[in-house]
Formats: sequence, structure tokens, C-alpha cells
Amino acid sequence: MARRPLLVAVVLAVLVLALGLLGLCYGASWASPGEVLSALTGRERSVVIIDWRLPRVAAGAVFGAALGVAGAIFQNLTRNPLGSPDVIGLDAGSYTGALFAMTVLSGTSAQLATSSVVCGLLVSAVVYLLSVDRGFSGLRLVVIGIAVNAMVTALNSWIVLRADLDIAIAAVGWSAGSLNGVDWSDLWIPFWVIAVLLTVIAVQARAMHQTALGDPLAVTTGVALGRLRLLMVLVGVGCTATVTAVAGPIAFISLAAPQIGRRLAGSAGIPLLPAALTGAVLLQGADLIAQALLAPVALPVGVVSTAVGGCYLIWLLTKEVRRA
Repeated sequence: MARRPLLVAVVLAVLVLALGLLGLCYGASWASPGEVLSALTGRERSVVIIDWRLPRVAAGAVFGAALGVAGAIFQNLTRNPLGSPDVIGLDAGSYTGALFAMTVLSGTSAQLATSSVVCGLLVSAVVYLLSVDRGFSGLRLVVIGIAVNAMVTALNSWIVLRADLDIAIAAVGWSAGSLNGVDWSDLWIPFWVIAVLLTVIAVQARAMHQTALGDPLAVTTGVALGRLRLLMVLVGVGCTATVTAVAGPIAFISLAAPQIGRRLAGSAGIPLLPAALTGAVLLQGADLIAQALLAPVALPVGVVSTAVGGCYLIWLLTKEVRRA
């Protein structure tokens, strides 16, 4: 790794740890860093720190990294800064699955997670299959994804309007995206799934970088483009769907993190490690803001990430228009 990306990765990793420590200290009652360290090392037993705050902090870091990598995958795949999972319909598809679990099934946590993952995969499969018709096109994937996202969002709105009031309230709350109330029982399986997916894509990082330099060069170096693209889609969808199944759709992290990480690292392509660490920083920071903004009431983190991401999207579009 070049010197600047390595330095950026170290700084971002320190920020992740610092925000994690702040997240463990902050709450209804402030815990000093010494109390946090005592709880983490086992010298003192603290249910608040270990069982309440630590799962939330860990989820923010791991889920943020997963969303950052998912965004980097799709932006590398499409060669478009708008090519993120929440823009091309994956989040909307997962929300459809959650609505199905709430309205048709009994709405248990397992049903919610399974349905959101399955529907997210189905929507992504539709988008991918339509985009590879007559040859793969990144621009076509983005355009088709935006169209499918609009249609699925309309379907979701119709389902919410037709649902009972209590189900509609729960569905709208879930759609905001939140880390409130997560505990270790919600996280072990998603953490393992994300660890496997990130390991798989890390092995393919060099091949991904070669595709960013152009398909002809990638082919001459022995990259199997069709197989690599399918693997990238599966990993990106898997990361997004896994996070959405637990925390709901958390918007704009996967859109902003890869581009911020790329600019910080000064890289021509979109490197995975800066994107992952930037995603972790963004989600942890957004969650802390969500907790502090209307304390003692904790906002859903998706509200903050959407507000910040909207400003980022306006800036990005303005910059692209000026460049054009």
C-alpha cells in the first residue's frame, strides 16, 4: 500500500477507536474512560457499558464498514459516484421484505431479517439481470436501479397505507434505520456474515483495482470479468442486506464513504480499506449525533445520515455538473 493511503487508513482507524470510546462513555449517565476500560478488561462489571452501549458501538463500526465496502463495490462496478446500494434499489427491496414480514407473517425478528435479505436479493437480481442484457453497462445498472428503486418505493408506500395503524407505525419506524436497542443476540450472525463477505472481497481487491483501469487491461492481466462482477454484486448485496436486516435501511453511508475515502487516499480508483474505515467513522459519528441532538430521546441514525447525505449528494451533483 502506498504511503498516503496507509497514513489515511491509520488516521481513520484511530478515529474509529476514538468515536467508539466516546460512544461507550456517552449516555444517560456519563462514564469516564477509566470506567470504560475497567469494564472492557473485566476488572469491573458494567451492564450498561458491556450489554447496552458496546453492542451499539460495535454495530456502528462493523455496519458502517460493510456499507462503505458495499458502496465501493458498486461504484467500482458502475464507475459512477451515484452507484450505491441505496440509490439502485437494494434498500427499498429490503424494506419490501420487512413489510411482508410485518403484514403477512407474524413479524418476528427472524422473519424480519430473512424476508428483508431475500427481497433485497430479489430486487438486486432483477437490476443486475436487466443491466447485463446485451452486455454489462455500469450506466445502465445505475439507470435501471434508479427506476426499480422508484417502483419498489411506490409499492412500499402502498403497502404502508393499506396496513393496520400499529403495523404502519412500526414499518415507518423501521424504515428510518436505527441502532437503538441492538444487543449481542442481534449481532453475532450478521457479524460473521459480514466478516466472511469482507474477506472474500479483500482477496479480489487487486482484480477490482485492475478493472478500474479499464476492461481491456483487466482482461489482458487474466481477470475473468463476468465472474468477478457477479462476485462483486453478491458481496455488495450481501453486505447491504445483512445490515438492513438488523438496523433497517441506513441511507447515504454507502454513497458518501467511498468517495470521501478515495479523495482522502488520493487514489485513482476506490480503495476498499479507506472506504470501509470512512463508513465506520460516518456511521459512528451519525449515531452519536442522533443520540445527542434531542437527548434524552435518541433519534434513528438514518435521520441524521439522510440529512448529511443529502447535503453531500447536492455537493457531488454540483461538482459533476461543473466538471461536465
